Amino acid sequence: MLRNVKDAWWRSMVQLRSDVVGLDAAILSPPQVWEASGHLENFSDPLVDCTECKTRHREDQLDDPDTCPSCGNSGTFTEARAFNLMFKTQAGPVEGAGAEVYLRPETAQGMFINFKNVLETSRKKPPFGIAQMGKSFRNEITPGNFVFRTREFEQMEMEFFVPPEEANDWYEYWIRERHQWYLDLGIPEEQIRLRPHDDDELSHYSSGTSDVEFLFPWGWGELEGIANRGDFDLIQHATHSGQKLEYFDQGTGERYVPHCIEPAAGATRSMMAFLMAAYDEEQVNDDTRTVLRLHPRLAPYKIAVLPLSKKDTLLPKAEEVLKMLQPHFMCDYDITQAIGKRYRRQDEIGTPYCVTIDFDSLDDDAVTVRERDSMNQERVPTSDLVNYLTQQLAL
Repeated sequence: MLRNVKDAWWRSMVQLRSDVVGLDAAILSPPQVWEASGHLENFSDPLVDCTECKTRHREDQLDDPDTCPSCGNSGTFTEARAFNLMFKTQAGPVEGAGAEVYLRPETAQGMFINFKNVLETSRKKPPFGIAQMGKSFRNEITPGNFVFRTREFEQMEMEFFVPPEEANDWYEYWIRERHQWYLDLGIPEEQIRLRPHDDDELSHYSSGTSDVEFLFPWGWGELEGIANRGDFDLIQHATHSGQKLEYFDQGTGERYVPHCIEPAAGATRSMMAFLMAAYDEEQVNDDTRTVLRLHPRLAPYKIAVLPLSKKDTLLPKAEEVLKMLQPHFMCDYDITQAIGKRYRRQDEIGTPYCVTIDFDSLDDDAVTVRERDSMNQERVPTSDLVNYLTQQLAL
């Protein structure tokens, strides 16, 4: 399912657009990159220690600044000190300052330092974007809250470079686009919202940031942030590298540093939101049916192939249907227990369609197709099955 979420993001951000290209930048980078971006100086959390139980806490996450959440003692914290969240390691066989490298805490900087390469090789001109999915790493002091604070996580980010005078319009455009993406993939309107950042929340380089938030059982949580980063990043990297990172418009003779709009989403927390939004229970014939009403694009399996029984006469036909469908769809194959229980298992994991091979299939060369949400069934000739399911799934 996580792969499907990332594929859906890539499809909407790159495949279906002519103004965005994809990139896979380096995970390891030298200190100069993170000095230019400000991460070496500013990417830190305020850390305090309890002098009684010796546990460490982020000062900004303490519910009561005077009470240790671990031991309950009051007034026992050390002075706060900055703790940089980047993982540092050594590149090459010799240890020393010249061999220091950092694991990226975000994927964005790889797109900024490759801006000139992409601009020259893709023949794009602003407005255009660079998209990337990949792992980022942060040395969190207190990892937890399930998928929301982990030391390694996957991001789906895009840097959209625009003429300075168009920045605000494109910022508003991407807010609408990214909000609609979650709605189109099945999250109900009442479970998702856009929250503009207050002035005291904004990064120093941002003239505007809005979060897409999902209503989790524990409250609203961020899925994605859309930021108007201005020209801060390109100017910083140009200054530190000595390379001009600008665009020259041959038509107008204008030379400028593009401004950047950044939609940045968390892949795993987005998957969690889709999962929770899809969960449903309903009464069917005095029984509780658990069903994941996942958008077909996100469902782990699109089709389940289910022979009505394990009899030798049915299994070869079922395997024939399975092999016919596998090149087109991600399929599950289940022959264990009664057909009703197998339907319920597929409902629980969100499989949109079940294909049942019964004894009539041996005579009429047709199968029964069951739809997950309505549970309606339809008889379909095996020769039409691929086309039928393709149209129903509309992938």
